Amino acid sequence: MTSQGPPSWLAEVDRYREDLEFRAMLRGREFAFRTTWGLFSPREVDLGTVELLEEMRVESADDCLDLGCGYGPIALTMAHLAPQGETWAVDKDFVAVEYTRRNAEANGLSNVHASLSNGLDVVPAERRFDVIATNLPAKVGNELTTLLFADAYLHLNPGGRLYVVTLSGMRKFIQRTLEELFGNYDKLHQGRQHTVHLAVREA
Repeated sequence: MTSQGPPSWLAEVDRYREDLEFRAMLRGREFAFRTTWGLFSPREVDLGTVELLEEMRVESADDCLDLGCGYGPIALTMAHLAPQGETWAVDKDFVAVEYTRRNAEANGLSNVHASLSNGLDVVPAERRFDVIATNLPAKVGNELTTLLFADAYLHLNPGGRLYVVTLSGMRKFIQRTLEELFGNYDKLHQGRQHTVHLAVREA
């Protein structure tokens, strides 16, 4: 019986195990990203994230949090804009957290703290932020969305800002929920695909 070599498709499949690499210009800085299949938008920073970043106001000493960080484009941009503050990045996917850590290090950003977390569960109750941002998945569900927004409110300083980008079809629910929890709402941008929302913790 002759020994057969590896299947002809093996080399092609193994290629998918290799990291993807690309560069992106975000808020005036070029970032180098390494990603992998299975993470959201692994070949380029998605349009919703780009639109969110264009609308965010981040001061140089702000403490920031990226909720659902993926491989880190929001967290790294906030850390760049707020070099005197600390940026936390949380995600329930350990692969995402690891790539955020690697990308922060590769881009020379020492003020990024990435952690595995279900929502904001690992964030200490007393930890407060000036900016929280999230690219909210469409299939997250109304109940979890409400919980995430409520936890964001509790972790914001007075005057702290929550920025959310969603598919535009979700905008009415997002507006209603933010108005109920924060008492205010502002639509910063609405395109054909995405809407960027803002709510402020007033006290």
